[in-house]
Amino acid sequence: MGCYLRYGRHGVNQVLRFRDASYDSTAVNPIWYASQGLRYMRKLQVILTSDVDKLGKAGDTVKVAPGYFRNHLMPKLLAVPNIDKFAHLISEQRKICQPIEGEEEQKDVTVIKESKKDMMKEYERAALRLDKAKLVLRRLIDVQKAKVRASKDDPLELRSPMTKDALVAEVARQLCVNIAPENLHLPVPLATLGEYEVPLRLPRSIPLPEGKLNWTLKVKIRSK
Repeated sequence: MGCYLRYGRHGVNQVLRFRDASYDSTAVNPIWYASQGLRYMRKLQVILTSDVDKLGKAGDTVKVAPGYFRNHLMPKLLAVPNIDKFAHLISEQRKICQPIEGEEEQKDVTVIKESKKDMMKEYERAALRLDKAKLVLRRLIDVQKAKVRASKDDPLELRSPMTKDALVAEVARQLCVNIAPENLHLPVPLATLGEYEVPLRLPRSIPLPEGKLNWTLKVKIRSK
C-alpha cells in the first residue's frame, strides 16, 4: 500500500511540475491535492468593478479565493466573474465613463450674454402671458361678516385680503413669471370674492397688442 501511495505522490508531483500556464483555468481533481496532504484552493478569475485596496483597480482581472468572492466581493458588487458577457459589459462601460485619451477633462465654458433685443423679446413674451392668463385663487371668507350682510347680493369678504405681495407670489407659482410688487397697480388689497382686472405697470418699451390700451392681470377669487 505504501508503494501505491508513493507512486501516487510521485504522479501528483509530475503533474504539478509540468503544468503549463493555461492549466490554471482548468479544473483539478481535489483528490490529487489530498494525496499530497494539501488543501484544495482553486482560485477564481474575476473582474473588479470598483477599486479594491490591495487587490486592484476597476477593470482589472485578478484571481481571488472563491469564498472571498462569494462573501465579500459579490454581495458588495465589487467584482463579477470573468466571463465573456461581463468582460464585454465592463469594457463598454469604461469606454463611456473614461475620457478619450488626449481630450481635456474640463472644457472652458463660454458664457453668451443676452443682447438687449433678446431681453426685450423675453419681456414681451412674459407680458403677453400675464395679459392672456387668469389667476384663480381660493380663499377663506369671513364667516361672521357673511352672517350680518344686509343683503345676500352683497359680496362676501375675505378673511385675509389679497395684497400685492400675495398676488406676486401667486403669479410666480401659477404662471411662472417673476414680477415685482411695483408692477401691480393696486391701491388697496382685494378684500372680497369676485373677478378683477389689475392694471400692470410694465416698461413702455414693451409694445402693446393691437386694440389694447394697457396691460392687465385677470384675477378671480373664489371661496375655499
